[in-house]
Amino acid sequence: MTDPTSPSATPAFLNHDRPPVPDLVVPRGVLPFHLEERPVRGRLVRLGALADALLGRHSQHPVVLKLMGEALALTAALATALKYKGSFSLQAKGDGPVTMLLADCTDGGALRGTAKVDAGKLEALLARNPEPSAQQLLGKGYLAFTCDQGPDMDRYQGIVAIEGDSLAAMTGAYFANSEQLKSQVWLACGRHLSGWRASALVIERVAADGGIGAAADAEEHEDAWHTAQVLANTITPAELLDDGLSPDQLLHRLFHAEGLAADRARALSYGCRCSRARLASVLESFGQDDLDHMAEAGAITMTCEFCAVDFRFDRAEVRGQAGRA
Repeated sequence: MTDPTSPSATPAFLNHDRPPVPDLVVPRGVLPFHLEERPVRGRLVRLGALADALLGRHSQHPVVLKLMGEALALTAALATALKYKGSFSLQAKGDGPVTMLLADCTDGGALRGTAKVDAGKLEALLARNPEPSAQQLLGKGYLAFTCDQGPDMDRYQGIVAIEGDSLAAMTGAYFANSEQLKSQVWLACGRHLSGWRASALVIERVAADGGIGAAADAEEHEDAWHTAQVLANTITPAELLDDGLSPDQLLHRLFHAEGLAADRARALSYGCRCSRARLASVLESFGQDDLDHMAEAGAITMTCEFCAVDFRFDRAEVRGQAGRA
């Protein structure tokens, strides 16, 4: 079998083979649900072993990986609420130790994420606080949610300043400032004996039309939403990350007395989309001097920032900007 990460007889721009990364699918990664006759719907995300496969390939500090795991679970929860073809992404940029945080999920559930870190800033922060908050890691900056449906469709993007100690609180601020929909988010990520795990619970208040609680008045709808929030607030990080507690069992614990109804589950998968062809196109955008600077012993090695796989290109085969006719 040909190694797609190494030079071969196949021209790089034609080599779309997937690199040697986990072929992992979580069939019930996202469990949507609603409360019958109540203006409440939601989604429970359990990444399971997928969290370990995604986070375990990165050599970042555990506090950074924890933030990445929360971002991955949150992105999956928000992406699966939309009807779209393309990708949905969460991006945070700030002046803190984590200068950039990115997670995205396709309409088919392919999930990936990465983070860029200022090592000096992170070391200084950890010396002061071994367990920093998301706000301390990200610093001042912005949080952006983007739905990209391809070049033929307008891209939707919502941007809000980073506010709140946790990623869940930051997302709550985004919904409060940018959306008409009332929502609340709970996130958890941690490393256990079985590896990294990450989870998200999102509940939303939906409009009381379309047959949802038609017989109830506005006050009853508000009470139903408040009750759902109170019940969801009883959830613990341990419950969110417990492999022995199924999504159905966890939701039953929370909402069994509120007309809980589970909808069709959605699958999530290891979603890095890198290939030699993609990285070759990036290399061809550089000038000759830049390419020469990148080369070592006659070869250029590019590392995918999402899956951390190294791709090797012979310098002589990369034409670059000046090499184009």
